[in-house]
Amino acid sequence: MDEERVDNGKRNFLKAMIVISAGAAVAGVVKGLVSNIIPPTTGLTAFPTLTLVDSDTGLPIHTSDIKVNSTKAYVYYYPLQNDPNFLIRLGDQHNNDVRVVSKPVKVPATGRVFTSAAGVGPYGSVISSSAICQHLGCIPPIIHYYTPGTPIPGHPTLITAQQNAQNGMLTGYVHCNCHGSTYDPYNGFAVVTGPTVHPLPNTILEYESVSDTYKVKSMVGPTIYGKPNDLSGGTAFPSGTTTTPVNKISVVS
Repeated sequence: MDEERVDNGKRNFLKAMIVISAGAAVAGVVKGLVSNIIPPTTGLTAFPTLTLVDSDTGLPIHTSDIKVNSTKAYVYYYPLQNDPNFLIRLGDQHNNDVRVVSKPVKVPATGRVFTSAAGVGPYGSVISSSAICQHLGCIPPIIHYYTPGTPIPGHPTLITAQQNAQNGMLTGYVHCNCHGSTYDPYNGFAVVTGPTVHPLPNTILEYESVSDTYKVKSMVGPTIYGKPNDLSGGTAFPSGTTTTPVNKISVVS
C-alpha cells in the first residue's frame, strides 16, 4: 500500500512537471510572438540629427538625386531603425517644383491643430513624413505617393474635384491601399479621405545650401502609429550614427 502511494505520488509529480513545462513552453512562444509584434522599447531621449545618404553609394543625397514626382518611393528610417519615412520632391502635373509652406493642420480625431513642416531645398519642394499609415500601420510599398493626375483607388472623383478647386493645377496624394486612407502632402499630410482620423506625422528636414545636402532633425504632428511616443517603441541607431540611408522602393498601385 505504501509502495502504491509512492508510485501515485511519483506519477502526480511527473504530471505536474509536464504541465509546468508545457506552460513554460507556451509562455515562451507567446513572449516571442509579442516581442515580434511589439518592438522592444530601447528608445531615445532626444531626436537625432542625421544626414540623408544614398543607400548604394553611402554619399549624401543631393537635390538632383530626388526626382520630382518620382514613381518610386524614397524611404529612410528615423528617428528609430524601425520607423520608415517618405522623402518626396513635390511637383505639379508638369513636374515643376511646388513650394510647400507651413500651415495649420487639424487632427480630426482630437481637434488639435499643429503647424506643418515647410518644404526645403532650393525650390522649397522637398518634404518628408512618416511612411506608416495612421489607420492600421500599413507601410510602403502599399502606402505611397501618387503623382499628380494619377487616379486614386476607390476615389474616382478626387482628381476632378481637385482640378476644379485649384484652377486646373493638379497635385499628388499619399494613399494607402490597405483600407483607402488618403493624405495631402502639399498641406502637412492632412487627412483627405478616411478611415484614418490622423494626418501623417511630419518629419522635419534641414537643407544645407552650400553642400546641397539634407539632414533630418525632428518630427511634428501626431505620434507615429503604434507607438507610445516618437522616441520609443523600437530600436535606436547605434551610438555615433550620423547618417541614414535613403532607399528606392517600387510601389504597389
